[in-house]
Amino acid sequence: MTADRPLWKIFIAFLGPMMLANILQSLSGTLNSIFLGQMIGVSALAAASAFFPVMFFLIAFLIGMGTGASVLIGQAWGAKQPDKVRAIVGTATSVTLIAGLVVAVVGGTFAGSLMKLLGTPPDVLAEATAYGRITLIGMPLLFLFFLVTSMMRGVGDTVTPLKALAVSTATGLLVTPALIRGWLGLPKLGAASAAVATVFAITVALGWLAFDLRRRRHVLAPDRELIQHLRVDRTLLRAVLRIGLPTGMQMIAMSLAELVLLGLVNGFGSNATAAYGAVNQVLSYVQFPALSIAITASILGAQAIGAGRSEQLGAIARTGLLLNLVITGTLIVLAYALSRPLLGLFITDPAVIELAQRLVHIVMWSVVIFGMASVLSGVMRASGTVLIPTGIAISVIALVEVPSAWLLSQKIGIDGVWAAYPIAFTSMFVLQATYYRLGWRRKTITRLAF
Repeated sequence: MTADRPLWKIFIAFLGPMMLANILQSLSGTLNSIFLGQMIGVSALAAASAFFPVMFFLIAFLIGMGTGASVLIGQAWGAKQPDKVRAIVGTATSVTLIAGLVVAVVGGTFAGSLMKLLGTPPDVLAEATAYGRITLIGMPLLFLFFLVTSMMRGVGDTVTPLKALAVSTATGLLVTPALIRGWLGLPKLGAASAAVATVFAITVALGWLAFDLRRRRHVLAPDRELIQHLRVDRTLLRAVLRIGLPTGMQMIAMSLAELVLLGLVNGFGSNATAAYGAVNQVLSYVQFPALSIAITASILGAQAIGAGRSEQLGAIARTGLLLNLVITGTLIVLAYALSRPLLGLFITDPAVIELAQRLVHIVMWSVVIFGMASVLSGVMRASGTVLIPTGIAISVIALVEVPSAWLLSQKIGIDGVWAAYPIAFTSMFVLQATYYRLGWRRKTITRLAF
């Protein structure tokens, strides 16, 4: 991040590839859902959808670790300390691989019990269990890929993660239908086809990523220098967890809320579960860009602090809020206009499409509010301030979102579950903005000691 370029140009240059990467990430899930819904049927889509909150719950730790590491890496990179960058990467990678192996063993063993505990509809339980077991066993690779691409953004590289995701998406696009139809002599795996294809695609992308980083002698290349840092440095781990643990706890709270909400949705039958999955696919294309803007604000803020230019944080926050309003707002308008054909990509049953469209219309507008709250918390996180913003988010989830979903679902049915999201997003933004203006802005911002 340089001081002689206009901030909005720096922001766009960083944000553009990341948005494309997140769109590709969403596209990978979307293509799997399209293949399952169109080539097998609603039951296969419902099976994969039933596992969505479990996946979200399991990567909550990883998101926290990636966030904490990225902030520290951003500050170290801004301070021109490449050795410190490698040390942070080594510690975060070591801990993440250990966690991924634990998840693979425990999750793979108890996948069936987990899906029963969630109240997965009986008609899709077997396929949902197969899908979940394969995904859980592949978690070490999924964890590693997600972490590495997250950490690369800390050094200002958003292009390489985009290329890696392109490799992953292209591979999945070829392998998933082949497994569904049994092409080239491959076995027909039903709903599990998407899980097998995802793990295989991530493996291919990791191989390409290692080759490309070594070829370009990237600071994160898996060479001798970086491998020497593959150990758990307790001092660095504490610094990463200081930021990452509250963020991970917030993600866990969100995922637990999703599990509760999915339980409410499952109570309305497998059509409601399938609609839940389709709506989440459409939402992701709006929500991920909003999150990309927040991540950009956080990384640029961390680099500014590391370089001793903390006075830029206010301008970074304002730029993030404006871009969120323009970009996310535009996508919301498009989603409303094209909701029916978009949902038709995943679902063939007219009744389920009608239900999903109604749910999209209830929740979609509030994503711009969610994005604004995320930008403010992201800028505050760049300075190491995480406890209060995270406390606000968790409190809203526990005291506003979940109770609202339960009460409204009792009164107005499935629509009430989705009405809880706008209520929660609005509450979160008001509280985050209040703390940002009245508390955080009065603090003295300095580089974290690690």
